[in-house]
Amino acid sequence: MKKHLTALSLAAALVLPGIANAADYAIDNKGAHASVNLKISHLGYSWIKARFNTFDGTFSYDPENIAASKVTVNVDTSSFDSNQADRDKHVRSEDFLEVSKYPKATFTSTKVTDKGNGKLAIDGDLTLHGQTKPITIDAEFVGAGKDPWGGYRAGFMGTTRIELADFGIQVMGTSSYADMELHVEGVRQ
Repeated sequence: MKKHLTALSLAAALVLPGIANAADYAIDNKGAHASVNLKISHLGYSWIKARFNTFDGTFSYDPENIAASKVTVNVDTSSFDSNQADRDKHVRSEDFLEVSKYPKATFTSTKVTDKGNGKLAIDGDLTLHGQTKPITIDAEFVGAGKDPWGGYRAGFMGTTRIELADFGIQVMGTSSYADMELHVEGVRQ
């Protein structure tokens, strides 16, 4: 069930003192509570799903001032994993990601826009394969609250489409793009 961000923010401000202030979060990649996933068409007949196993990042989030939010994510491109070793080796090679030359991809937000009802547009710069291009992530606030270990968490999900040619990556089979699906849960610092 989707929660209305404004109502949630007001309720949180009344019940949980301090939630309405900007907070910094570290993405919880150690607990497998976050993921960077993608899917790409395989010859136009099916989809190959993959992920990057190694990444880290931070975000700042203030439900009362969405525009002040910020996101930074670093991805180890050699951690590409499609659950098929030969394909993974090929995607990591000079034919596609060139991980020996470009071992890291980064995303840094430049603007966060509140679209209402917990939906956000996160504009930013993606650096991949030595190219930096602007992208927009369509995101959604999932929820926030105390965790069982005494911390406080906030979670989001997002999607975006990456055109491979924009980053100097050759077309993979018949697909000129990869659809990204991002799940981010952060622990307040």
